[in-house]
Amino acid sequence: MVATWQSFLKYRYLLVNLIKRDFKVKYRRSVLGILWSMLNPLLMMVILSAVFSYIFNNEIQYYPIYIMVGQLTFSFFSESTSSSMTSVLNAAPLIKKVYIPKYIFPMEKVLFSFVNIFFTSIALSAVILYFKLPLGISLVCVLPVLSLLAVFNLGVSLFLATLTVFFRDIIHLYSVLITALTYFTPIIYPVSVLPQFMQSLIIINPMYWYVETMRRVVMEGLFPTTNQWIACSSCAIVMLIFGLLVFKKNQDKFILYI
Repeated sequence: MVATWQSFLKYRYLLVNLIKRDFKVKYRRSVLGILWSMLNPLLMMVILSAVFSYIFNNEIQYYPIYIMVGQLTFSFFSESTSSSMTSVLNAAPLIKKVYIPKYIFPMEKVLFSFVNIFFTSIALSAVILYFKLPLGISLVCVLPVLSLLAVFNLGVSLFLATLTVFFRDIIHLYSVLITALTYFTPIIYPVSVLPQFMQSLIIINPMYWYVETMRRVVMEGLFPTTNQWIACSSCAIVMLIFGLLVFKKNQDKFILYI
């Protein structure tokens, strides 16, 4: 553990430079630049609200904010894990030339998404101000909840990055899985509209806990419940340990497949 921490500190500057590079690549030749990170969730919120507000607006107060909180939380997971899948493959030229801890590359993608979500949260803040949503001291829990989600994302990313090195088809299969998970996560609908058996089933989805915890903190002005803290922490820790074990066991074979 000490050796791993020392290795991380040694390469922290590389990590920072990789994050800066991703920002430049993502917004290169973009007229709006970082502003697009704020406009994109706003436009999606407007579209989804226009389509579903007549169905759920009476059941959910501040429905546009409801959508946006769920959308931003899920997008953090989706963006970081999807980009991490090919992180080791894309870094093949560098990996073949010099020694770099390979976990740096999936970690960088998660951290990039983590930084990027703070730009998108500016759009959420604007919508909250527009609808005059009362805010509470519970907002101090936003960062801890997002940090737990980042740890969960890292575990998933390490696992996916490992699989992708050996099985390229995972890239296409994961896009289907993400689409399915989007509908299995209460982003545009309240859990109460689901049949009872579906309400019992949906709690096995880790993203359900992160999305609902974020809504409780932001929209209801309440601190997460004990069950929510336990669920979010357990998912993060278990997934990180699993991802690290799979990644560490297989990383020495990467050079043969990338």
